[in-house]
Amino acid sequence: MDTTTARRAGPREWGGLAVLSLPTVLLGLDLTVLYLALPSLAEDLRPSSTEALWIMDAYGFLIAGFLITMGTLGDRIGRRKLLLIGAAAFGAVSVVAAYSDSTGLLIAARAALGVAGATLMPSTLSLISNMFVDARQRSVAIGVWATSFALGMALGPVVGGAMLDRFWWGSAFLLAVPVAIVLLVAVPLLIPEYRAPQRGRFDLLSVALSLVAILPVVYAVKRGAKEGFGAPMFVAAAIGLVGGVLFVKRQSTLESPLLDVRLFRNRTFSAALSVLLVGLVGVGGSMLLITQQLQLVEGLEPVEAGLWMGPPALMMFIAAIGSPLVARRVRPGVVMAATLALSTLGYVLLTQVESTGGVALMVTGFGLVYLGLGAIASLGTDLVVGAAPPEKAGSASAMSETVQELGLALGVATLGSLGTAVYRDRIDDAIPAGTPDDVAQATGDSLANASSLADRMPDGLLDQAKEAATAGLNVAMVVAAVGILVLSVLSAVALRHIGTIGGDEEEPEHAPKSAPGSGPTGDGAARKAVRSSDQTRHPNIH
Repeated sequence: MDTTTARRAGPREWGGLAVLSLPTVLLGLDLTVLYLALPSLAEDLRPSSTEALWIMDAYGFLIAGFLITMGTLGDRIGRRKLLLIGAAAFGAVSVVAAYSDSTGLLIAARAALGVAGATLMPSTLSLISNMFVDARQRSVAIGVWATSFALGMALGPVVGGAMLDRFWWGSAFLLAVPVAIVLLVAVPLLIPEYRAPQRGRFDLLSVALSLVAILPVVYAVKRGAKEGFGAPMFVAAAIGLVGGVLFVKRQSTLESPLLDVRLFRNRTFSAALSVLLVGLVGVGGSMLLITQQLQLVEGLEPVEAGLWMGPPALMMFIAAIGSPLVARRVRPGVVMAATLALSTLGYVLLTQVESTGGVALMVTGFGLVYLGLGAIASLGTDLVVGAAPPEKAGSASAMSETVQELGLALGVATLGSLGTAVYRDRIDDAIPAGTPDDVAQATGDSLANASSLADRMPDGLLDQAKEAATAGLNVAMVVAAVGILVLSVLSAVALRHIGTIGGDEEEPEHAPKSAPGSGPTGDGAARKAVRSSDQTRHPNIH
C-alpha cells in the first residue's frame, strides 16, 4: 500500500507533541500528589472516610462523565480553543482547591477540576492524529503521549513529596498552575487549529442523559461498597441503567451524536476499552491503599513515600515505551496478556504485606502492577484509536480517556471502600471500653482519623488500627489479583485476531463508516494519507 503521500512531521509538530503531552503529565502528577497529600489533608480538614473518598474520586467521576461531551464541543468550537479554555479553568480552580478551608469546598473544587480536565483531554489524541499523518511517526507520537502519564506519576511523588515536606497540603494543587501557564503560552505558538464541519445541533439532552447514565451508577457502587446492598443502591443502579439505555437509543437516531455507538460494533474497539477499564480499576484502588500504607502504617514522611513510589511509576514508563516495540513482533493481545499476568503476581505479593517492614515488598509488588498498566495504557489506547476511522478519532479518543478515568475512580470507590469495610470490621472489637467517644468514633471510621488522635488513644490501639488497615489492603489485593488474572486470559482471547503492529496477518475488521462531510477540516489528500497510515499501522482493524 502506498503511503508516500503522507506528510512527515517537522520540528513544529514534535514541539507540539510535547505540549499535547502536558495535560496527560498533569493528570498523572495530580493523582499521585493527591494520594500523598491525603494524610496531612485529613489531619487538617478531618473529613469522614466517605468525604475522603469523594475528595479523591469526584475529579475522576466528573471528568469521565464530561469527556464525551467536551470532545464534541471541541469539534464544534475548535480543539485548540478547547485546550486553551481548559488550561485557564484548570489553573484557576486549582488555586481554589489549594486554599479550601472545608471538605465541602474541596470536594466542589475537585468536581470543578473534573469538568475543566474534561475540556483538556479529548483534543490531545485527535490533534496528534492530525499532526502526524506518517504511520511510523504517528506510532512513535502515540507512544510518547501514552508514556506522559507515567512521567507525571514518576514526577508527582518526588516533586510533590518534597513540597509536602515543606509546605501545607494545598501546595499539591498549585503544581497545576505552572503547567496551565505553559499550555496557555505554547499552544497558540505550536498547535494548529482543527475543527470538524458543524452538522446538526449540540444536543443538550444527550449531555444530560450521559450524566444520568454515569453518576447514579457511581453512587450505587460507592453506596454498596460502604453500606452493603440495599434499596438506595438498587434504585441508583436502575436509574443509571435506564439512563444508559436512553442515551444509546438517542445517539443511534441523531445525525451528529455525542458518541457514535456504531464504533462498539468493532470488536477490537470494544475489547481494548474493556481491558483499559478493568485494568485501571485495580490500579486506582491499589494506588490509594499503598500510598496510605506507606504513610499511615509505615510512618514515612511524604517525601520518603514519594521516593518509594517513584520506581513503580518508572516501571510503567518502561512498559509503555517497550510494549509497542515488542508488539511489532508479538501480537498485542499476547503482550497485554503477559504483562497483566505479571501484574497479577504483583497483586499477589501485595496480599502478603504486613503492618511492619513491608516497604520493599510493597514497592516490588506495585512495580509489577504498574508494568501491566504501562502496556495496556500504550497498546490499548493505540488499538482504540486505530480501530476508528480518522474522522472518528475524536470520539475514539474521548472513549479511551473516559474508561481510563472511570476505571481509576471505580477502583478508588470499590477497592478503597472494601479496604475500609475490612478495617472497620477488624477494629470494632479492638476498641476497649472507656475509650473517649470522639476517639472511638475516629478510630472506628478510618486509620487516617485515628492517627490524628494518636496521643489520646489507649495503649496498643493504634498498632491494632494499623494491623486492621493492613488486613484491608490484603483483602482488597486478593480481589484485584483475581480480577486481573481473569482479565489477562480474556485479553489473550478477545484480542487474538489482532496482528502484529505493521503486520498483515489478519483480514481487516471494518470500523463503521461515517456520514459524508464529517471529520476535521483540512486537505482531503492529507485525510486520505491518514487513512492509509492507519491501515498500515493496524491493517487488521480497518
